[in-house]
Amino acid sequence: MGSERRERMKVLGTRLRGLRAQAGLTGAVLAQRAGVGQPTVSKVENGRMVPSFDVLDRLSRALGLDDTSAREVRDLLVAVEAAADAGPASDDDGLAGAVLDDAVRSAQLVRSFQCVVLPAMLQSAEYARHVFQSAPNPTPEAVGRAVAARVERQSALYEPEREFVFVLTEAVLRTWPGSPTLMLAQLDRLLAVESLSSVRLGIIPWRRAVPVLPRHGFTLCDRRALVIETFTSEQLVADPAEVAMYGETFKRFERAAVFGAEVRELLLRVMQEFRDLADTATH
Repeated sequence: MGSERRERMKVLGTRLRGLRAQAGLTGAVLAQRAGVGQPTVSKVENGRMVPSFDVLDRLSRALGLDDTSAREVRDLLVAVEAAADAGPASDDDGLAGAVLDDAVRSAQLVRSFQCVVLPAMLQSAEYARHVFQSAPNPTPEAVGRAVAARVERQSALYEPEREFVFVLTEAVLRTWPGSPTLMLAQLDRLLAVESLSSVRLGIIPWRRAVPVLPRHGFTLCDRRALVIETFTSEQLVADPAEVAMYGETFKRFERAAVFGAEVRELLLRVMQEFRDLADTATH
């Protein structure tokens, strides 16, 4: 991570911690009032996580900030985002992934479209391991920590009052790392997650034309932030016009997708194909 962005994150965190102290609140009480996890408050205050604008607004309201103070901390967050080109905002040994994971963890509404790789919140541990191993010069220790953090953050799928909408092309199910056995476990996880009340999982079948040719996947966190992943870094975009444009594009992909029973039928069919692949490999 760039030193400039790290310093700006620390400034934001220190200011929020000071405002919390002035309000006479513990981190746990602030988290409860703001409707976020206590780890989120701790990481933001310690300069280890960039909050979404929605989370920052909720923290400001929970702290009872006046307009001047609320605008001040918002400007500090804008300054952090302005330094985004310096690198991913994480202390995860340079592995891309932590910006996305923390942005998703702090959002109430998450919408993710992917055309090659599974969304971070749906990845099994072994699938995520392959994702992080694809980064330049990864170390086993860094990959292990990144995988553990990603799996831990997936607990958000089970939290009340959260909403997740995932739209994938069928190509995502057929672009696989490792082995057919890995993908069988991964697809089984998709079946389990699809049944959660907080999750809508849609797939655009290959027989159906896509409404827009996808150039890359993206994740929308609430309606205030957008995360785009690359091989080496992550771009967090907070420009309202850009976020709104991606939101409209997501709706087009969502309308083209199938959901419910059709998704389960498709997943079971692809699983059978991977079983056939696994049988072929053992003979």
